[in-house]
Amino acid sequence: MISPWELTMWRPSLLLLLLLLRRGAHGKPSPEAGPHGQGRVHQAAPLSEAPHDDAHGNFQYDHEAFLGRDVAKEFDQLSPEESQARLGRIVDRMDRAGDGDGWVSLAELRAWIAHTQQRHIRDSVSSAWNTYDTDRDGRVGWEELRNATYGHYEPGEEFHDVEDAETYKKMLARDERRFRVADQDGDSMATREELTAFLHPEEFPHMRDIVIAETLEDLDKNKDGYVQVEEYIADLYSPEPGEEEPAWVQTEREQFRDFRDLNKDGKLDGSEVGHWVLPPAQDQPLVEANHLLHESDTDKDGRLSKAEILGNWNMFVGSQATNYGEDLTRHHDEL
Repeated sequence: MISPWELTMWRPSLLLLLLLLRRGAHGKPSPEAGPHGQGRVHQAAPLSEAPHDDAHGNFQYDHEAFLGRDVAKEFDQLSPEESQARLGRIVDRMDRAGDGDGWVSLAELRAWIAHTQQRHIRDSVSSAWNTYDTDRDGRVGWEELRNATYGHYEPGEEFHDVEDAETYKKMLARDERRFRVADQDGDSMATREELTAFLHPEEFPHMRDIVIAETLEDLDKNKDGYVQVEEYIADLYSPEPGEEEPAWVQTEREQFRDFRDLNKDGKLDGSEVGHWVLPPAQDQPLVEANHLLHESDTDKDGRLSKAEILGNWNMFVGSQATNYGEDLTRHHDEL
């Protein structure tokens, strides 16, 4: 059986579904909702599934990395002139979002790529924003979020109408703690960025500690502050009476011993839990930003002018013409 705590780590889809389906005042998340153990691990998705094959004139990877997959497809339907014009406007936006000095730095380019890769997350928050922001003031207060998620209760009557009231009270307290961490300016009102951090904490460095704390709370059944191997396995597998342990469970025990338990003391502390659920990864936006800068910085001054970007526009964005050329290249390679 899935722990009632598990839903809070991966709450986004649950909250959005709840808000769409909710009828009446007391819509509440199920304490049985949530993923099994492997769903805890957050691996950064690749910037693109396309091969990184610039040498053969195929820039699809760069287009999807720079624009995001859906927007890259939109550019593929544009004329070269319109594609370049829209790229020019993106260059202006990148500079304005940074220091506004008329150049695109490596940091500004990396920030843009990271932003486009999170567009689907921000879009999901935007689609539900009005359900959270009930007073339409452009921010979401803790009480608005609480009432939208759990229903409205008078003080002292919280969850009086449900069987497992104590579990819901603990879930509510944990949500409030996460909200306070996401609310970086401490005004008890979440901006869109802060609400996104609440709903998708694994995407934000300042939320790392709360993700680790919640995972420890989920798994640490004996409350000793560590995850023992049996607690780790229990999060993945619940045997039926008399059932022989499957081979994959033994493999997980070996994974715990060989790769999760870094200091080999037989248990996971907070640092090791963080290494497990939020594993260190290559900074993909930075790698791609370095690549685009290297290929486009004609005067080698370590920054990009608008002219340099537009001079190498087909590496950044596609068009009907470049899309046709890439199709020809692919078909030729397949022959």
